[in-house]
Amino acid sequence: MSDVRIFDARTCTLGEGPLWHPRLEQLFWFDIVNGRLLSRRGDETHERDLGRCVSAAGWIDEATLLIAGETGLTRLDLATGAEEMLCPIEADRPETRSNDGRADPWGGFWVGTMGKAGEAGAGTLYRWYRGELRVLETGLTTPNAICFDRDRLCAYYTDTKTRQIWRQPLDPGTGWPEGGKAVFLDLSATPEAPEHKPDGAVIDAEGCLWSAQWGSARVARYSPDGAFLSAIDLPTGHTSCPAFGGAGLATLFVTSATQKLPEDRPGWQATAGQTFAVPGAGRGLPEPRVTA
Repeated sequence: MSDVRIFDARTCTLGEGPLWHPRLEQLFWFDIVNGRLLSRRGDETHERDLGRCVSAAGWIDEATLLIAGETGLTRLDLATGAEEMLCPIEADRPETRSNDGRADPWGGFWVGTMGKAGEAGAGTLYRWYRGELRVLETGLTTPNAICFDRDRLCAYYTDTKTRQIWRQPLDPGTGWPEGGKAVFLDLSATPEAPEHKPDGAVIDAEGCLWSAQWGSARVARYSPDGAFLSAIDLPTGHTSCPAFGGAGLATLFVTSATQKLPEDRPGWQATAGQTFAVPGAGRGLPEPRVTA
């Protein structure tokens, strides 16, 4: 039985985007729809209202984060709260917002957008790299699970409604996609468990993928060839994104949400939206620095 603990009891309507800053040794995460950036280091907590939907981050240096929000990518000064626009993304589309995002091993940043009301096909997957923004895929509904192979050979991502996670080959020199994507994991093939909807994901030091599965109260681990290995049960159902951090990157952090909790699962209510820690769950990889 895994030792699941409450890492932070502040409630998020839609918790997402946990990032362990390897130099600050501090966890950052978001409450998307309330525009909040939260963080914790030991007993020290911080919270900042960014005034718009914000969902994911990468670290630039000890003083600065890259923030993915509904109008684009910005540089945030952690001391002053000052922001600088790095790259507008759908700033002219108030009906969309950013969703899952993650830095890649080349210093770039991938981010997906989606309709604020979850409109089918309203989302797009982007990569920002060395000042250039490219569209990687359109027609998505809820882009999620963005993470990268430890050997820099591929990216993973999903459109949650499909219940499939895809593997996208990458140019090992530049990180740009080359060739077509292929199915890595097909959870639609488990009709007996319709609650297994892939949300955020992260790769561990052994190259395995950890998938937070919205509606299933768990984070599941899969081998590099997509075989199910194990799962950690959480006390609330809408688990949204995992991240490794802490000493030796041996603690799994998991965000969650209160949004759209089913009424027939009252047991999920007490800890919904809180952020969890599972010490000794595995061993992660340090998040790469964003070059900005």
